[in-house]
Amino acid sequence: MVEIEISQGDSPLVLGLPHTGTDLPDDIRAGLNETGRALADTDWHIHTLYNGLVDGVTTVRTPVHRYVVDVNRDPAGVSLYPGQNTTSLCPLTDFDGRPIHRPGHAPDAAEIERRRLAYHAPYHAALAGALDRAVARHGFALLYDCHSIRSHIPHLFAGTLPDFNIGTNDGTTCAPDIEEAVARICAGTGRSHVRNGRFKGGWTTRRHGRPDFGRHAIQMELAQSTYMAESPAWSLLPDRADRLRDTLRRILTFLAEWRPR
Repeated sequence: MVEIEISQGDSPLVLGLPHTGTDLPDDIRAGLNETGRALADTDWHIHTLYNGLVDGVTTVRTPVHRYVVDVNRDPAGVSLYPGQNTTSLCPLTDFDGRPIHRPGHAPDAAEIERRRLAYHAPYHAALAGALDRAVARHGFALLYDCHSIRSHIPHLFAGTLPDFNIGTNDGTTCAPDIEEAVARICAGTGRSHVRNGRFKGGWTTRRHGRPDFGRHAIQMELAQSTYMAESPAWSLLPDRADRLRDTLRRILTFLAEWRPR
């Protein structure tokens, strides 16, 4: 089993970091082709972008790459976006639809189940534990799921992705005023934003967001053009990142101070 990285805070706010890891076990790396080993679909620099924005938050991060197993996918293999191109629990292609494995090395059903138990289940157990601790201390918990993606991926969506993509599975995973406030902060920047557009929240948001039980969840998918160079260099652009961090700080400050009505 993988060792999940947990930094425990004392506020109700929990940050999920599912796709910043770049670790590949040797046996899995050996089965990837050149495209797979490039790790192009990493949520690059997200842990840096959110680091230190507010005090007291708990963070939960898996160090393994999403090509090992995608912890934001339904472990049963059910598509979260029926009828649209997407990647699977153990991806077979990258976001551009290109195969990521050497011939004959794609994971079979037994290998997928092994990875689910070794990598997917521990991550969600850690998230659930963090939320349980927050509920025990505060009476509620708020999960903010941190993501980013290239702003232009024709295989997944048409045109250019908005800068801020807020996902609450059509308003079902958190209290309405949480979604409203986050959208208002994003709108105030003058940047493009959307609620429950192409990305409505993955399995993490849908699994752990249970407002009736005091567990609220919201996903933020950032266009990577807002803070980094979208190229094989994947380099952070400090000026852009600093401006974006100002907005993210306002969002996290609101969430850390939010209380149920």
